[in-house]
Amino acid sequence: MIAPARHNATYQDVLDAPEHMVAELIQGRLFLQPRPANPHAEAASVLGMLIGPPFRLGREGPGGWWIQYEPELHLADDVLVPDLAGWRREVVPNLELSAKFYTSTPQWICEVLSPSTMGHDRVRKLPLYAAAEVRHAWLIDPLARTLEVFRRSDEGLMTLVVALDAKIKDVSSLRVEPFDAVALDLTELWGVEEDEAAG
Repeated sequence: MIAPARHNATYQDVLDAPEHMVAELIQGRLFLQPRPANPHAEAASVLGMLIGPPFRLGREGPGGWWIQYEPELHLADDVLVPDLAGWRREVVPNLELSAKFYTSTPQWICEVLSPSTMGHDRVRKLPLYAAAEVRHAWLIDPLARTLEVFRRSDEGLMTLVVALDAKIKDVSSLRVEPFDAVALDLTELWGVEEDEAAG
């Protein structure tokens, strides 16, 4: 659950936030939320495993990306923490790895939704990513087993793909921007339920 926003907050409030909370600064308001629950953490972790080898390391894929878990992004006056973010090396050749936060706008972000954060991620954060010129945004809901893919246009973020229900065959070999060079098996994001494993 996201704690009620504190107004007139500064970056010092982000620094002073409890370690077990994710702190974000949006339009001068501090938002705190606990670390992700297991379905959320599983989906984010597995997604990193799927795209990391081909796109970060260039193993059986084109490489050319930096991929980070929960990076702290300073975009204009806002401080945002997506679940994952990616920068094309042709745009950002040297990511600020020694810095405490990133000021370079990523070309891709992913937010993994939970019942308590989906409004925050969708309503507050997506428009800020678009305003910062993030090229692609993904929203993953591990409980509903959905993926939404957005591409930035002059009008804002445009929906490209909505993939529903991991049991649809096409979801096991999706090619979606900006990682469409490699087919991804989204069924792996949801984990294995006991009844599915037994069957």
